[in-house]
Amino acid sequence: MDIILFEALHTRGLISDAALERVKTTTKNKLFSLHWELRTLLYLGVLLLSGGLGILVYKNIDTIGHTFILLFIALISAGGFFYCLKTKLPFSMGRVAPPNAFFDYVLLLACLSFVTFIGYLQFQYGFFGNRYGLVTFIPMLVLFIAAYYFDHIGILSLAITSLCAWAGITVTPTHILKDNDFESTTIIVTGLVLGTGLVATGVMTRLRNIKAHFGFTYTNFGMHLLFISVLAGMFTFGILYLLWFLLLAGVAFYFYKEAIREKSFYILVVLTLYGYIGLTYAIIRVLTWNSDMGGIYLTFLYFIGTAVGLVLFLIRMNKKIKTL
Repeated sequence: MDIILFEALHTRGLISDAALERVKTTTKNKLFSLHWELRTLLYLGVLLLSGGLGILVYKNIDTIGHTFILLFIALISAGGFFYCLKTKLPFSMGRVAPPNAFFDYVLLLACLSFVTFIGYLQFQYGFFGNRYGLVTFIPMLVLFIAAYYFDHIGILSLAITSLCAWAGITVTPTHILKDNDFESTTIIVTGLVLGTGLVATGVMTRLRNIKAHFGFTYTNFGMHLLFISVLAGMFTFGILYLLWFLLLAGVAFYFYKEAIREKSFYILVVLTLYGYIGLTYAIIRVLTWNSDMGGIYLTFLYFIGTAVGLVLFLIRMNKKIKTL
């Protein structure tokens, strides 16, 4: 509230002394929102509770017993899902607000407990045998259903993470995982396919208006996965790094168009940083081709010049996005 304006009106005799005092009192006693503070505390509480359960299990595993622990975790998960089913609002393809302030956090606790239950069941009893894909596929399926049915973006993020884990385990031979050979062509290609699929899902979600507000989450995961996979291809297949650089340029151009369309400075920053890493790798390979001192000096000059250029580019693009 603009006190100076009211004081000016009072000086001109347009409002009374009592009215001015009421305005000043209202301004001094102005309420402020604790919305985000409370949400942060509730999310932190859920995470601390989940972590506390894990510590409790670890410290008392010999005295409590595995069966009791599994039953306890299952009851927490089932109780959370039961509460959400009883209190949720009707399903809609659009955005559905939570029925109360605690709904999202109870759902998050239920989903985290379910994931813990499946993982513990496999770790302790080998319930799924050597079918490790099922250990991630079942939680992934439940998380996707919960995310759409209860309209929860946080659960959708967990579901996409589970999808990435399931895809990696399914297509990758066991010996590659054991040897930590993350330069495997299989993993890079899987990342490219999965990233493309996530971006395409985000586009279709928006075009079909099926939970359109989920679109950015799909795009965000797909964007990072695509850029990381392309950069991994550049670093792994050094002989063909120029082809991978062209692919990187194509991906960056696509997300540049997305950033302009969405007016998203975040997407612009992400594509700029990933693009800069790829461009730097390609240029340094050219500058240090003969391994002479001239190339090293040029490399230092390159970093100095591009650091300034990068900042100026982001400032200019931020102004451009704000004027769209």
